[in-house]
Amino acid sequence: MARRTRKPPVMLAAGAAALIVGAAFLAGTIFFRSDAVPYRTHPPLDVPSYLENSKSLRGNTYRLEAEVANSLAWSPTSGRLIAVSVEGETLPVLVPTDFSQINIQKGQKFVFLVEVDERGVLKAKAITKA
Repeated sequence: MARRTRKPPVMLAAGAAALIVGAAFLAGTIFFRSDAVPYRTHPPLDVPSYLENSKSLRGNTYRLEAEVANSLAWSPTSGRLIAVSVEGETLPVLVPTDFSQINIQKGQKFVFLVEVDERGVLKAKAITKA
């Protein structure tokens, strides 16, 4: 008498495949969630301290979440000077020509990685749309 091969039930295989796909989706949402704060390793800019004495913060790098209030000036060599609103205050941010491909318009929200330069001006080192 010939032996029959045992085939696994189709439902068991489909259930295992669904479990693997579900686990992969869950791992992807945990590791690649979009609500992560950009530049989270940098401290947020202390706006009152900056307004009180910006030169005391020279050489430091900060995270700045702000809304673009206005475009102030543009230079082909230096870049754009924009005004941003944060915590009820308006601050100037110099956006170098390295970021000329980014369309920055009034009302848009961005997360800036800014460095306080030697003159106390906030200079963007990285920009992410919020």
